[in-house]
Amino acid sequence: MKRIDVAVSRPSFLRSVMPIAFLLLSLVSLIIFKGASSIGDYSPFILLCAAALALLLSPLSVRDGRAELLKGMHTSARQILPAVPILIFIALLSTTWMLGGIVPTFIHYGLQVLEPRFFLVSVCAVCGCISIFTGSSWTTIATIGVAFMGIGSVMGYEAPWIAGAVISGAYFGDKVSPLSDTTVVASSSCGVDLFTHIRYMMFTTVPSMVVSLAVFLIAGLVKNPSGAELGQSGIVNSLNEVFVVTPLAMIVPIITVVMIAARINTIVTLATSAVLGIVSMVILQPSIPFDIRFIESLWGGAVFDTPDAGFNDLVSTSGLLGMMPTVLLVLSAMLFGGVMIGTGMLGTISGALTSRLRNRGAIIGTTVGSGLLLNSFTADQYLSLIIGANTFRDAYVRKGYEPKLLSRTLEDSISVTSVLVPWNSCGLTQSAVLGVPTIMYLPYCVFNYLSPMMSIAISVGVLGLRNGIKRGWLGFGRSLSGGRV
Repeated sequence: MKRIDVAVSRPSFLRSVMPIAFLLLSLVSLIIFKGASSIGDYSPFILLCAAALALLLSPLSVRDGRAELLKGMHTSARQILPAVPILIFIALLSTTWMLGGIVPTFIHYGLQVLEPRFFLVSVCAVCGCISIFTGSSWTTIATIGVAFMGIGSVMGYEAPWIAGAVISGAYFGDKVSPLSDTTVVASSSCGVDLFTHIRYMMFTTVPSMVVSLAVFLIAGLVKNPSGAELGQSGIVNSLNEVFVVTPLAMIVPIITVVMIAARINTIVTLATSAVLGIVSMVILQPSIPFDIRFIESLWGGAVFDTPDAGFNDLVSTSGLLGMMPTVLLVLSAMLFGGVMIGTGMLGTISGALTSRLRNRGAIIGTTVGSGLLLNSFTADQYLSLIIGANTFRDAYVRKGYEPKLLSRTLEDSISVTSVLVPWNSCGLTQSAVLGVPTIMYLPYCVFNYLSPMMSIAISVGVLGLRNGIKRGWLGFGRSLSGGRV
């Protein structure tokens, strides 16, 4: 019997957006009834329900449809699964670097150089460096950021200015840190190597950070406050009591930076750095015994119990268990993305959004605008990154743009702006931690609102410069050939 091939029709736009609408409506309802802090607990379940709805609405009754679904699942898994071992090694590295005295040493020396007139610019720089080494803007803000709020108020600075400096620095460090889970999610969702993604982000994040530092420097010089030295702050004293603070601990991050610059495999670099953290703990921190408690700290984290609650929050780690919610969210997003790709729904949505986009500026501008909307709709940066990557990936491929351009644009428009949305989990958390309403610190988060603008300016500017050079060479060739070129 002759087999009749049945073509799988692409689902309509209305049917395609229904799973997305369900996802967004569920998240908004969750925020209203449970609060933004509950998003992390319920997001995997909502993603799986949205994937099930997509399956119910899709024409998968024929064999070709099922084959396309499997192909979509394979594509999604290939893009996202590499993030899982990276996240695991990040959890191990964060714990070993803390227990090995690497992060405490860096914090100690960073606090020694602060001076009242240069307080704001120093806060921004120190928070940026700490976030690079910890890979967590939330940890930086909730610990050393809170300490800076108190210190700055004593010096005479307004709370929104201090909060803006803290957040700007913390989110810069988070975005360029190989230890950041959001950076891993953004790169893996777009199929980009982690360190390639970070190096490419430097073209937009470094100029944004330089402008931010200049703004905070000028603000401090204009205000010219006076205050006490910070070297004897409670956190510094606690660090010296618990850890052996020594410049030798900085050898480990130096080796890590060299490995990153040498473009050594991401997992190899992270694993090596974690092992070096263990070596640092054994050699430089004799007060922390290498026994079963150390093994337990890698799994469940290390919790310090000192009279200084801020210090405890700063140096305590969550271990592998603390990373499991993120891993679960990534796997759930992988299934949702696979179903949306395999059923053709994501292609329909992407085509509708990008069909009229003709140039680089329009595509990047639409990506940035969509990122800001996703931050508002989903109230979660992880979901926004994954949805944005799946929506715009095909459009960038059709135009011949590299995946790293998409991953960088998503980071610039989603990860760093999530803290500026009052109902986003980031905005709610940081406003509560710092004691400053989101709408009040927003104007002073220079790096955060400058990043998406810089992303558009740099991307379009590079293209314009490239086209200008090309036209110049063609004109030069025509002049040499008498206009025959």
